Amino acid sequence: MGPAGQPLGAGLPDDEDDGALKPLPERLVQELTAHRTLALREALGRSPDTALTLLLMKLVGDTFHAAGVASGGCLEASVRQVYLPAQAPDLKDSAVALAVDERHAAWEDDLPLDDEGALWDYLTALDQGCRLSLLAHCLSFGVNALHEKVNPYGAGISASGLTRRMAQADRLAEALDLDMVAAGWEPTVDTYLNRVPKARILEAVREAKGEGTAQLLGHLKKGEMASEAERLLKGSGWLPEVLRRADLMALEGAEIAEGQGAECGSEDLESVSDADLPAFLTEDLPDAPPAMMAAE
Repeated sequence: MGPAGQPLGAGLPDDEDDGALKPLPERLVQELTAHRTLALREALGRSPDTALTLLLMKLVGDTFHAAGVASGGCLEASVRQVYLPAQAPDLKDSAVALAVDERHAAWEDDLPLDDEGALWDYLTALDQGCRLSLLAHCLSFGVNALHEKVNPYGAGISASGLTRRMAQADRLAEALDLDMVAAGWEPTVDTYLNRVPKARILEAVREAKGEGTAQLLGHLKKGEMASEAERLLKGSGWLPEVLRRADLMALEGAEIAEGQGAECGSEDLESVSDADLPAFLTEDLPDAPPAMMAAE
């Protein structure tokens, strides 16, 4: 007899005495693996080097979609590639797109993506600089700084979620010292000027070249205005507000506020140079000092 008068074998499967090894009960397996999971968490929390290898294994699978690597796994961490549903036709051939593709292809050539064991060994053997470079590459595909339409009915992104996304994107841009001009964006007829109202075109010219130059374009039709603005803005470094760095805008605003007192009474209509004149005003002009042409 067993404890409390129970016969031996009580509580065990009915076929316990047939001598065959049966699979463990599912509930018992869950309890045992829960214990192992917690032990693994504790040990991994003390081993940042192994944690980085494990994270890289998962992110490499998410990023490169290697067969047998991208699905499953013991780590519930991931990077979800964010695709760009709305983009200018030339974005895929831009300098930044080509740089991403080149970096991706270089890693893809080196990584043993078809063998998880070989991939683990490869990632473990990488020096720390290369491991961090691969981590940065994989994480980069998850960046989402898209300004999307808010859906108040639950699907998509909420107003608070969009605010948080854009604030994080601003912090990331500051940390990376992002320069959209250096990244290759410029205001052309196709990328901006022909897709905004005339008031926006004049605003861009005014901010880049001054009120006097903007006034010279005011009477033009939309297409002519966009073409002239493209020429005037080329090389100016002007960016629409959505592409500007929030930290630099705040700094510029503070500087403007500080200098307003000293400039009290000054006129906003500064002299216009030859380079700032629309093309229709510079054709066949006689040689004359810029100040005289501006006065005319």
